[in-house]
Amino acid sequence: MELETITKVPVEQLRLDRMNPRLVGEGATASDEWIIAQLYRSAELDELLQSMSANGYLDIEPLVVLADSGASDDGLIVLEGNRRLATLRLLRERELARRIASREKLRITLPAVDDRLRATFDLVSVYPVASRERARAFIGFKHINGPAKWDAYAKARFAAEWYQRGRGDGVGLEEIAKAIGDRHDTVKRMVAGIYVLEQARREGLFDIEDRHSRKFNFSHLYTALARSQYMDYLGLETAWSRYDPDTNPVPPERLPRLKQVLVWIYGSKADDAEPVVRKQNPDIKRLGDVIANAEGRLVLEQGRSLEVAHASTESADRRFTASLLRARDELRDVAGAMRAYDGQDQSLLDIAEDVKETAEVVYARMAKKRREATE
Repeated sequence: MELETITKVPVEQLRLDRMNPRLVGEGATASDEWIIAQLYRSAELDELLQSMSANGYLDIEPLVVLADSGASDDGLIVLEGNRRLATLRLLRERELARRIASREKLRITLPAVDDRLRATFDLVSVYPVASRERARAFIGFKHINGPAKWDAYAKARFAAEWYQRGRGDGVGLEEIAKAIGDRHDTVKRMVAGIYVLEQARREGLFDIEDRHSRKFNFSHLYTALARSQYMDYLGLETAWSRYDPDTNPVPPERLPRLKQVLVWIYGSKADDAEPVVRKQNPDIKRLGDVIANAEGRLVLEQGRSLEVAHASTESADRRFTASLLRARDELRDVAGAMRAYDGQDQSLLDIAEDVKETAEVVYARMAKKRREATE
């Protein structure tokens, strides 16, 4: 097969890429069923199934492939186009969906396909390359800053692998960022985040598969690691992610802290711990404020919520002022909605009386302190 020339090959000749950055977890020795299940959950294969079943395979953009050196046949590893290959295989091999349901506990409903369209599933155009390096710039631009963006974790894995393989040839993160059109240091922060995550995995501190939530929000981690509070807590050097990062960036004595941070961000099924971070903004900032404060950390370590822990980092006078303002705003909202009360519910009137008595106590104590202060 002539390299870098578009040609058509049978679908049976194509192999899923076990190094595909989309795969969250270890894909190197995984089964095809596991890989397709992962792609179905994370890459919206359902939409492709519907489209191909209705329109056939639209052979517009060739799959980028690499000869499978580990195979005894003429198999081709698909470097670019794994979603399309997974969809083709599901539509061609109906038994595959049943095996996925049995082994991966994932039910995939396959749409009916007109017999006239099935012929389009047999041969597909491919673009063979001699190595992964030959395809990297194109794939990186398309999926990191281009029209078919991967999620943050897939982008980071792709860039980190590119960086690792290219270091011997003098390829740095600056060159990779330029090649894929990144102008905001995003690639650098992503690679730095991957190194921290991999260090935690090697040290047996944290594994992605142990996270509490189904979705893996990798952006939570690299966003956190760019904040000074996390860098100080983990012993990372200032601006550590702007240069070529170390593969073991967290000092050994800070590794227990790294585990705690990852569990706070992602939770742990093994420890039955839910994440305290629900939304990247503002929870990553709040968690940073908490870990930078000894009292806040203690409250969080005792299992209290992030909101309670964050409140403990503020001074008493600030908390009092904020609470008083919130109470006033809430009461104004109640006054504005008075028309909703029809006088039938005595319990609501009892609550209002309790609010009144509490407000009077607060006012009396504040007035007394005010008199004492002015005297």
